[in-house]
Amino acid sequence: MTVWDELVGMLTDPFMQRALVVAALVGLTAPVIGTYLVQRRLSLLGDGIGHVALTGVALGWLVGNTLELTRQDALALPGAVLAAILGAVAIEVVRSRGRTSGDVALALLFYGGIAGGVLIIGQAGGTSANLVGYLFGSISTVSSGDVWLTVALSALVLVVGVGLRTALFAVSQDEEFARASGLPVRVLNLLIAVVAALTVTVAMRVVGLLLVSALMIVPVAVAQLVASSFARTMAVAMTVGVVVTVCGLSITYWEDAAPGAMIVVLAIGLYALTALLRPLLRRRRTPLRDPHPQLDDDVQITAARTA
Repeated sequence: MTVWDELVGMLTDPFMQRALVVAALVGLTAPVIGTYLVQRRLSLLGDGIGHVALTGVALGWLVGNTLELTRQDALALPGAVLAAILGAVAIEVVRSRGRTSGDVALALLFYGGIAGGVLIIGQAGGTSANLVGYLFGSISTVSSGDVWLTVALSALVLVVGVGLRTALFAVSQDEEFARASGLPVRVLNLLIAVVAALTVTVAMRVVGLLLVSALMIVPVAVAQLVASSFARTMAVAMTVGVVVTVCGLSITYWEDAAPGAMIVVLAIGLYALTALLRPLLRRRRTPLRDPHPQLDDDVQITAARTA
C-alpha cells in the first residue's frame, strides 16, 4: 500500500473525519482566547479552568448515573461546560475585587477542581481511571453529537474573540484606559473568562484538561516571535494551532502515541525551531549599513565646494 492509499484511507475513515474536524476547530479557536490571556498575563488561567471542568465532568457522571442513562458519561461535556463557566466567572470576580491575588485564586481552582472531581466520580460509582480520558484527551470517543457541539461552541468563541477584538484588546492592554474610553470593562472581563471556559471544554477531548492551556498559549508564543501586531499575532497563532493539531492527530493515525501529547510536543518543538531561526531571519532582513557614514558626508561637502 502506497502513502497515497494510506492517506486516502485516513481521510475516508469516519472516525478520523470526526476527529480531524474537532482537532482543526480546537486548533483554530484555542489560540484566539489564548492571545488575550497572554496579553493579560493570565497564561495559567486555562489550567485552572480545566481543573474545575474536571469537577463538572464528575458531576455529569453522577447525574447520568442517577438518571440511569444509557451512556453514563452523556452529561460529562455539558457538566464540564457549566462548571468551567462558573469557575471562570468566580476567579474573575475575585481578581477584579482584589480580595485575593490572581495566582492564589488560580491555586484554589487547581486543587479544588482536582479534589472535587476525584471525590464526586467516586460517588458516581466510577474510579479515577474514568477521568484519565478527560485529563489527557480521548479523541477516539468523539461522537457525531460531540462534533456538532464542538462546532457550535467554536463558532461562539470565534464570533466573540474575533468580532470583539478591538474592545477585548483594549481591556486586556489597559483596563483604566478602556474604562476612561467608556467601555464596559467588567462585562468584557467576564466575557473573556466565559469564552476561556468554553475554549477549555472544546479542547478537552483533543488534548485533555491537563494540556489544554498549552494549546491556548504555545501557538501564541510562536506567533509573538514572528508577528509585530496584535491582529497578526492572533492570525499566526490560529494558523499554528490548526497545523499542529491536524499534523499531530495525523501522526498518531500511523504511530501508537497519545494525540494530545503529540500535538503539544509538536507545538513546543515549533516554538523552539522558530526561536532558533529568528536571529537568522532578522540578519537577512536587516539592510547593510555603511561602516563609514561620515565619509559620505565629507564627499558631499567636497563636491559642493568644487561646484
